[in-house]
Amino acid sequence: MSHRAVAATATHLLSATPLLTEFTDRVSERDTPAGVLDALNDLASRCGHLSVLGAARFPLKPSDWRSTQLDKDVFLHSSAPEGWWDEYAAMAKHEPDLGMMMAKSSLMSRTWTETMNMLDPIGVDRWSHDLAFKYGMRDGLTCSVGRRWLVVYWSPKVLTQALTQPKRIILFAAASFAALRLEQLTNHDRRWPEKAPITPRELAVLRLVAMGKRTDEIAKLLGLGEETVRSHLKKVQSKLGVRNRAQAAVEAVRQQLIP
Repeated sequence: MSHRAVAATATHLLSATPLLTEFTDRVSERDTPAGVLDALNDLASRCGHLSVLGAARFPLKPSDWRSTQLDKDVFLHSSAPEGWWDEYAAMAKHEPDLGMMMAKSSLMSRTWTETMNMLDPIGVDRWSHDLAFKYGMRDGLTCSVGRRWLVVYWSPKVLTQALTQPKRIILFAAASFAALRLEQLTNHDRRWPEKAPITPRELAVLRLVAMGKRTDEIAKLLGLGEETVRSHLKKVQSKLGVRNRAQAAVEAVRQQLIP
């Protein structure tokens, strides 16, 4: 990427800071999976012709993936085409090898069109793509969060050209915040302490620490004061049981709180 392209991307991201800040605040206040997905859908609509399809938690044991249940491990947004999930789930259970293949391929964080072009599937291997097309979903973007959660957007249009790198970064960041909040609400995996859950804002700070950003840079990117950033870091260090910010970032990656 050229210096000009890097500068343009940075400018776009800085201009999007208020949008992400508003989103993290809204998500932290939502107390149902449907509310979290509604907030995410609002943000997605601002990034173009995008809606939220839903979010799913992968089981700890891959062999248990077929036991996932709607509204327990899989959460669909109201914009998901009616009938799509019933057909998808039925096919995945009827053809377990195909279902596992699609589950693994969905961990590749690309648009559906990009994945199709890369894998060039034929015949029955195209079933999930053909099914999505049947229900008016021409393309989508799959976001893998910590290889534990999948957050999926969909669109009636091809996204490859329209989905710029800054927009992808925003959508991935928002997906991470949404997945964290869903994990807190559903509380299946006790990776986050119940008495002191890591908040979306603290997660945002942790992600930037892991990227090597200084306190002043984090403050600027998130629209916060430097003392506020330091306060978030102290709190998250205490929650993770570590002594410094570097250890906090390492522990967060180990626990799959951040990718």
